[in-house]
This record gives sequence, C-alpha cells and structure tokens, in this order.
Amino acid sequence: MGTAVEAANKQEATGSALTQKKPKVIFVLGGPGSGKGTQCANIVEHFGYTHLSAGDLLRAEIKSGSENGTMIQNMIKEGKIVPSEVTIKLLEKAISENENDKFLIDGFPRNEENRAAFESVTGIVPEFVLFFDCPEEEMEKRLLGRNQGREDDNIDTIRKRFRVYMESSLPVIEYYNSKEKVRKIDAAKPVGEVFEAVKALFTPVNDKAAT
Repeated sequence: MGTAVEAANKQEATGSALTQKKPKVIFVLGGPGSGKGTQCANIVEHFGYTHLSAGDLLRAEIKSGSENGTMIQNMIKEGKIVPSEVTIKLLEKAISENENDKFLIDGFPRNEENRAAFESVTGIVPEFVLFFDCPEEEMEKRLLGRNQGREDDNIDTIRKRFRVYMESSLPVIEYYNSKEKVRKIDAAKPVGEVFEAVKALFTPVNDKAAT
C-alpha cells in the first residue's frame, strides 16, 4: 500500500515541479518523411529549444534495462501500443530534469487519447502545434530514396505507416485547429524554404521589426 502512496506523492511532486517551471512546449507533428527531424535540429540550433522525441525516450528507457524498460520492450514486441501514461512520465521526467524551459516534443501526441492524457497529467497546454504538411507522394519519394537497403523501405509498409499516421494524428490536429493552435508548414518545399517559414513562427514580432 505504501508504495502506491509513495508513487502518488512522487507523481504529485513531479507535477508541481512542472507547474512551477511553467515550461514552454511545442508539439511537432508530421508524417514519416515530412522532414520534421531536420527542422527540429534547425530550431534547436537557432532558437535554443530542447528536442524531445517520444520514440527516443522509450528506446533509451529500454536500453537502460530498468523494470519499466523491460515492460515497454515486451509491449512493443507483442505489437501493443505503449500506454500514454508511460510515455508521458518519461516526457515529464525529461522536462523537469532539464534546465531549459523551452521544449519541442516530436512524434507525440500520436492520437487523441495521448493528447488528453498529456494535458490532464502535466497541466501543460502547448503554445502551438507545428504541423509539417506534406503530400503522400512526396513523403513516399523521400522515404524510398532514404531507406535503401532497409527492410521497411517497401511501398506497402510505407503506405501502411501513412495510413496509421493519418488515422491517429488527424483528430489531434483537428482538435488544436479548433483552438487556433496549429501552425501549418508546407513541407513539400526544399529544406531551406521550409526553415524560412519555420523561422518566421519562432521569431518574436519585435525582432522581425528590427530586421
């Protein structure tokens, strides 16, 4: 019984630490091959954000060999979706342990349930959602070019990934759109042009006037 209480207290402590910290969070969404990884790296370099990838955090937890990591690994092996709470706890920990207060969260929320759980557990509402909008044909072309020699580079697998992405992520984008929080970027353009559009979103208005 004590452990459950301790866990609840610990959870509360993390939550309150996050509330005091008041981190600025931006969700980064976009289909496989939309170029969001490249653009996240540019935002980190130019605007001093910390990039948190939900997938990377899960992989690091598995690698750590912790009890939690073993549980995650088993779920992935069985083809199950890792519960929102598990991913959110890892994100919370990464945010509270990092000295920075500006974060890009990439590849999360993956679905509407993730989104609702993140806001209720952390009390954090994102500043906005950076959505890299890219036509399926373009993403397909990029992935086929990039993945040569990889086992998941066949067209059927790629199309399945798109379908899963669209079905699960669209409700999240629609929800934030209704809150006027989606900033859509045309990700089919060359990398440099895409970053110019991204830069405009991250540059404060007074800075723009100065340039």
